[in-house]
Amino acid sequence: MKKSHPIRRVLLASAATVSGIVLLLTLKPSSDPTAAGESVAPQGSAGAQAIGNGQTQTLTGDVEQTEYGPVQVRITVSGGKITKADAVQKPEGGRSTQISGDSVPKLNEAAVAAGSAEIDAVSGATYTSAGYKKSLQSAIDKAGSGGGQGSGSAQAQTVTGDVEQTEYGPVQVRITVNGGKITKAEAVQKPEGGRSTQISGNSVPKLNQAAVTAGSADIDAVSGATYTSAGYKKSLQSALDKAKSAQGSGAQESGGQEAGAGQESGSAEAGAGAGSAQAEGETVQGEVVKTEYGPVQVRVTVSDGKITKAEAVQMPQGGRSTQVSGNAIPKLNQEAVAAGSADIDAVSGATYTSAGYKKSLQSALDNADG
Repeated sequence: MKKSHPIRRVLLASAATVSGIVLLLTLKPSSDPTAAGESVAPQGSAGAQAIGNGQTQTLTGDVEQTEYGPVQVRITVSGGKITKADAVQKPEGGRSTQISGDSVPKLNEAAVAAGSAEIDAVSGATYTSAGYKKSLQSAIDKAGSGGGQGSGSAQAQTVTGDVEQTEYGPVQVRITVNGGKITKAEAVQKPEGGRSTQISGNSVPKLNQAAVTAGSADIDAVSGATYTSAGYKKSLQSALDKAKSAQGSGAQESGGQEAGAGQESGSAEAGAGAGSAQAEGETVQGEVVKTEYGPVQVRVTVSDGKITKAEAVQMPQGGRSTQVSGNAIPKLNQEAVAAGSADIDAVSGATYTSAGYKKSLQSALDNADG
């Protein structure tokens, strides 16, 4: 019969206790609530960066050409956040209309929710989503660089020229001017379809480069693209004229006020709406509205809260449409000035054009008010 050994039992018990303590100490850091909180905190604190200067701004992004049509996004930024997003241009026609109708509202909602262009593509609308995100980012970039209403004249200006109709399609040029020089030029509209796509793809980059190099609209036409070149130069010149006009109005401010401040005595509030527009008037372009016979886009000049001028920079063209537009547009322009609003009658025989005109006119007035 074996004798018991109390000392041995004590030693074994002590060893087991020490091993248990060591094991507990080893596990403790991974269950420390402080450590767990640190691993989660960066995700919880992540969020969209503040956009713009805190003021309310309405900014329109670049036109992004996709496989199925152009996409252009406009956002409203207030308090450093995106409060509204919508697509002023989107693919239309056939199946594209249905896809845009389903995807664009989702993209608008995602842009506001995310407060950035870091949004997911909508399933089944890959190209539209990609174009939307690019245009959205360019609008955000303009807010961050002071490109919206109320920005100082010392900063770069982004100006869009008139739409010039050519034999093969519209041409519209947008430029960035900084320190009196053209730093960037691009065609936001150009002839597309068939042979025109190839010609535009070859000529427009050359025209953009020539515009920056020359610093003016005195540039040579690209061989084989005579009509596109002529339209480009006209639209470029109108953009330069607008840039000069904006600089001139800023230089006339008494007391060295920032450009965009009211010229009326006692008024120093920047970025005012149409009700306090400058004496020379504020020129605003509406959305491009697609109709059954072609796009319609209206530009208005607002002074002292009234429409002093209205014109269509885009209208249905080709065949019978040219005649209808030629008859209807002057009447609609006159009605817009007389009414001072988009509450105008349609012109007989031009129902679709009239409806598109009124929509674009209303969006222009909304932009002026914003």
